[in-house]
Amino acid sequence: MSATRLPGTPRLLRALNDRAALELLLERGPLTRARLGELTGLSKVTASQLVERLEERGLVTRVGEQAGGRGPNAQLYAVRPGSAHVVGVDVGPDRVVAACADITGAVIGRVEQSTRDTDDPVGVVHNAVVQAASSAQAQLSSVRRIVLGTPGLVDPGTGDITFAFNLPRWHSGLLAALRDDLHTPVVFENDVNLAAVAEAQSGAAQGLADFVLVWVGAGVGLAIMLGGRLHHGSSGAAGEIGYLPVPGAPIPRDVSRRAKPAFQQLIGGDSVRAVAREHGYPDADAADAVRAAVAAGADGGPMLDELARRLALGVASTCVVLDPPLVVLAGEVGQAGGAALADRVQAEVAAITLVRPRVVPTGLTEEPILHGALRTALDAVRDEVFGSTVG
Repeated sequence: MSATRLPGTPRLLRALNDRAALELLLERGPLTRARLGELTGLSKVTASQLVERLEERGLVTRVGEQAGGRGPNAQLYAVRPGSAHVVGVDVGPDRVVAACADITGAVIGRVEQSTRDTDDPVGVVHNAVVQAASSAQAQLSSVRRIVLGTPGLVDPGTGDITFAFNLPRWHSGLLAALRDDLHTPVVFENDVNLAAVAEAQSGAAQGLADFVLVWVGAGVGLAIMLGGRLHHGSSGAAGEIGYLPVPGAPIPRDVSRRAKPAFQQLIGGDSVRAVAREHGYPDADAADAVRAAVAAGADGGPMLDELARRLALGVASTCVVLDPPLVVLAGEVGQAGGAALADRVQAEVAAITLVRPRVVPTGLTEEPILHGALRTALDAVRDEVFGSTVG
């Protein structure tokens, strides 16, 4: 039996053409009607009608003229930046950072606030979002989505936080409270997952549909990208690599008591500092000690070898299950270790397993969680705004 096909109605075709034109304007910058017609394969008349439609809806605007040829100069069009805004928020135990971007992706406002003197998470997020929009000179009503990156588990069914080790005041029910307070769609996402989104967009994993990102900092976490999509698991716990029962560390049997799990004990920030002290870096924090070891060259090799041996236990456990082509080391320690640490982890994983993924340091140096939050919000809002261009 042949499959039923939907007819290519004029309404549907107009919507597809409008979306294609908007994506081209975002990717290539200002274009003339004629150039849009060439790139989309539309006639001059159809391309002109398309631009007029998008102009009427406030999605594109004239930004100048292109000289050349006979007759009047051709008008240049671009996506109107203020047609929608998004806010990304990076929430940590001591501070919150929020940034506002317009629909083109340009970051036009940013604020940073301490969270040490408050026990009101709704108030913290409210103030950060409002101030980020205000610094961008954007009306809060134009903010179409807010994405918050947070440590811990996010329930895939409800979208709410179910467990955040470093944020004891963040709890189930917070998502509804924030949506009621801000009157805007609010989305929680695990912070390491957002770092992977940023890595795929503009970091070391560009062009790859499958990879894993291992975050090594004060804590340790994992993001899994399969087929270009984040894998969350049935309860949102996919990637909680700190709970891997690995050799070399005791395995706690009651996680509700907030005991440090095995792999976290082996490679978390406290353990990295302990290894650093053993190798002659007594006063440095974890990332600084790793940077010093890298700068020391051969003299820092033994410390990096020990960290790579520990880290490879978690990486290998992940890779024999998922067999990804690429592992990205991120977080403060992963970034500080750079290629020197990544190469050692790659060699150690190949030595103890049958899989041989390429292991590389992060390609991002500043605020990957925040940028991942903005990218996630932008993708959703562009689908909403660009996907409804036909009335």
